[in-house]
Amino acid sequence: MASGDFCSSGEGMEILQQVCSKQLPPCNLSEEDLLQNPHFSKLLLSLSQHVDESGLSLSLAKEQAQAWKEVRLHKTTWLRSEILQRVIQELLVDYYVKIQDTNLTSEDKKFHETLEQRLLVTQLTQLLRPSQEREMPPLLGLEKADLLELMPPSEDFVWMRARLPLEVEEQLKKKCFTLLCYHDPNSDSDHETLKVAKVWKLAEILVSEKQQCQDAKSQQKEQMVLLEKKSATYSQVLLRCLGLLHRLLQEHRLKTQSELDRISAQYLEIKCSAMILKLRMEELKILSDTYTAEKVEVHHLIRDRLEGAIRLQEQDMEKSRQVLNTYEVLGEEFDRLVKEYTQLKQATENKRWALQEFNKAYR
Repeated sequence: MASGDFCSSGEGMEILQQVCSKQLPPCNLSEEDLLQNPHFSKLLLSLSQHVDESGLSLSLAKEQAQAWKEVRLHKTTWLRSEILQRVIQELLVDYYVKIQDTNLTSEDKKFHETLEQRLLVTQLTQLLRPSQEREMPPLLGLEKADLLELMPPSEDFVWMRARLPLEVEEQLKKKCFTLLCYHDPNSDSDHETLKVAKVWKLAEILVSEKQQCQDAKSQQKEQMVLLEKKSATYSQVLLRCLGLLHRLLQEHRLKTQSELDRISAQYLEIKCSAMILKLRMEELKILSDTYTAEKVEVHHLIRDRLEGAIRLQEQDMEKSRQVLNTYEVLGEEFDRLVKEYTQLKQATENKRWALQEFNKAYR
């Protein structure tokens, strides 16, 4: 590998800033990593020429942009029809609310009834598919021609369609004013002409605010990338500092370690002695609080009596032991006499019992 193939330090850092921070996902590459892997730096630089800021290839990014453009067009078309559908439904809801509280004119009733009838028939007609596209019989046996018979008269429909844009415009104007007051509460007290002027500029203001939010998000993303890079750099610096401090401690601590150990041992010994004395002092304090002078005197009297009783019991035990020793001197002859005495005593008891029973029977 020739030396010319390697990237210089400045070039490596420039590649890191251009590629890693903007086009590729954030990666914690240091200057040392780039110097140790120069071909990887060149790979990043060449790769950046084939991807955009999101990391997609240029061809795929172009296709994605075209797809999003088509999606936005379809979405815009759908939103227009959906807004019109909801505005018409809100007109009908407002009509049912007003008819409960106020008396509407015949033209208003005719307009809303025609609108509702036309809307319902149209929706039901859309639910019925052509006969060749379905295998099952139609719903409730209805055909499209049956529903078309329920359409309002053509004159009423033409009149309703001519009035509908005005009603929709009025409903949309109310919604725009509501949105304006939500965005700028101070506009609630403005004149209607001023509100209309502000509504015309509201779209530009919202687009500007949206762009500001997107710019803020982009700046935040860049700041997060910079923060991650700085965190990685600071971590590496801290690790190097800790290694240096550890080496310095290992070199200089050996000289004073023995003295520190001796001082620590003396300190621990003194602390242990002080702890033992403190425990003994607490023990004596508990004893002094528990046993007063009167209790101690009573305990002495009890102990003297118990010791006297123990001495008497020991004397009795000594006498009994002497008697037993005397009996043990007699040997087997004494045992024979004891057994004979026991038998005679038992026979006497039996005869005494028999005599008592005889006396009871005689009486």
